[in-house]
Amino acid sequence: MKLWERVVEARLRAEVSICEQEYGFMPRKSPTDAVFALRRLMEKYREDHSSNTGIGKATALDLARRGARVILACRNKEKAEAAAFDIRRESGNSQVVFMHLDLASLKSVRNFAETFLKTEPRLDVLINNAGLMGPGVTEDGFGMVFGVNHLGPFLLTNLLLERMQQSGPSRVVNVASLLYRFGNIDFNLLASNKDLVSGQSIWYNFQAYCTSKLCNILFTRELANRLDGTSVTCYSLHPGVISTELGRSMSLWQKLIMMPFGKLFFMDPEWGSQTTLYCTLQEGIKPLSGRYFSNCSLQEVGANARDDGLAKKLWELSERLTGLSSQTDS
Repeated sequence: MKLWERVVEARLRAEVSICEQEYGFMPRKSPTDAVFALRRLMEKYREDHSSNTGIGKATALDLARRGARVILACRNKEKAEAAAFDIRRESGNSQVVFMHLDLASLKSVRNFAETFLKTEPRLDVLINNAGLMGPGVTEDGFGMVFGVNHLGPFLLTNLLLERMQQSGPSRVVNVASLLYRFGNIDFNLLASNKDLVSGQSIWYNFQAYCTSKLCNILFTRELANRLDGTSVTCYSLHPGVISTELGRSMSLWQKLIMMPFGKLFFMDPEWGSQTTLYCTLQEGIKPLSGRYFSNCSLQEVGANARDDGLAKKLWELSERLTGLSSQTDS
């Protein structure tokens, strides 16, 4: 492994240690226990990037303070309702509600969209904030990271697009990550394994995350091409990653190595939400639809993230995998 690969793995192992303390288990060194630990890690990432904690909650709170009606689309009902209560109390805005959504289930995504379209007359901004890292498969047999970070948001966005066009001008904001740079889409692997990677180790989980974030950027690019001339624009972004409590679980040498990475990647939730809010609220960025932002400013992306042919190929595959292409044909 290269040095930076070891650093990332050290960070993920530190997260496992945090999960041991937070969830009250002490895994042994057997492969079974390692998988169990990583599943706990998956749950932690799912929570940190949902709208009921971390960056998602900070974003929702800011929008509520501005008087917006905010729908928290979350998997965990108890935590989401608690977050909605906190946001209503802190913002003084009673229009903050929870609706159940599990991005690991295409059926749940369709149910959410159906309920939303029946109960909500407009949709001005859709923020796809999923950022899961971990092993496992979705209800539909896809790799968990691929399903939650890309396929679920892809299907959800397409199911709600007509309502957004009716509400326009409106925006789709896809939360990606600068780690997309390490992503690589293997379409043959996707066809055979229904996953972005061929294994379930910590390193494979990291690779899957990076590639799923590349998918977010390519999805945004192709979506912008398809929405050209409409009242809906879309943006992808790197928000920054929440600092949480990583440091207390690291050894001294890990802290020394991770310090410069912390400056690049870790921030508190309020700061982490600023670029999301910029893409949601900033006036005058309509001509930049489909582009990628970081630190509240436009950023150029690498060649793999601005390949229109790759973006179109991913879109067409995603349509088939989610069943959208059959709906369109019928």
